[in-house]
Amino acid sequence: MKLIDLSREIYHKMPRLPNHPPIIITTYGTHDESRDADGYKFSTATMSLALGDHSGTHVDAPAHFDAKPGATTIDQQPLENFFLDAVCLDLSHKPLKSDISIDDLKRARDAAGVDIRPKDMVLLEMNFTRRATSVDSFLMDFPGLTKESATWLGKQDIAMFGVEAVSPGRPGRNNFEVHHVCRDLGFTHVEGLINLDQVVGKGRFKFIGFPLKIRGGTASPIRAVAMVNE
Repeated sequence: MKLIDLSREIYHKMPRLPNHPPIIITTYGTHDESRDADGYKFSTATMSLALGDHSGTHVDAPAHFDAKPGATTIDQQPLENFFLDAVCLDLSHKPLKSDISIDDLKRARDAAGVDIRPKDMVLLEMNFTRRATSVDSFLMDFPGLTKESATWLGKQDIAMFGVEAVSPGRPGRNNFEVHHVCRDLGFTHVEGLINLDQVVGKGRFKFIGFPLKIRGGTASPIRAVAMVNE
C-alpha cells in the first residue's frame, strides 16, 4: 500500500480566483518570545491564517452551488462522502482552454480499463499544473467539463469528481453550468488537486480527503490522498 499526496501546498498569497478571499499567512508568535508558567520559561511558535473556505485543494459543499433552503454545508456532510473508491481518467492530451466532451471521458475510461461505479470518485488528469506557465494561465487556461459531460458523469451515480484546475468547467457560462449539474444530480467536486499523473494507470484505488468542520462552510480545504496498491 502506498499513499500519494494529491494536495497543493497552502502558502502566503497563493493564486486564487479573484472573487475569493486572499490567502494571508503571517507569523504570530516566535521562539524569540518566551512565557513564564509558574517559574518555567518556555516558548512556542504559531502562525496566523486568513483564508477562504475555497482555498487550495478543496471540496465544494452543496450549499456553494445550491441556493435552496436546506442545502447542506460542509460540516453537515457525512464523513463517508470523503473516503471513496476512485479511478483516474487520463485527459492529459487535451489542449489548454479546451472543453472535455462525453466522448473524451468514455475513451479515457476505456483506455484505463476501468468501469465507473456508483459512489466513485472520478479524478481527471489533465497535465494542467505543469502546463500553466503563469498565474493568469493557472486561473484561465485549463481544460474543463461542459454541461453535457458533467451530466454524463453525474448519471454514472458518482459521489464526486476531482480536477487540478481552480474550476471544474471553463471560465464563464460553462463553469456555472457544471456547478448547476452538480446541484441538480446530487454530486460534488474537488478543485486544485496535484500529482494525478501518479494515479493514472493504477486501476481502482481509495481516495481520502476529509474536510475541516467549518460551521456553515460552503467548502473546505482538504488533505487529498490516494491510497494505491503497490
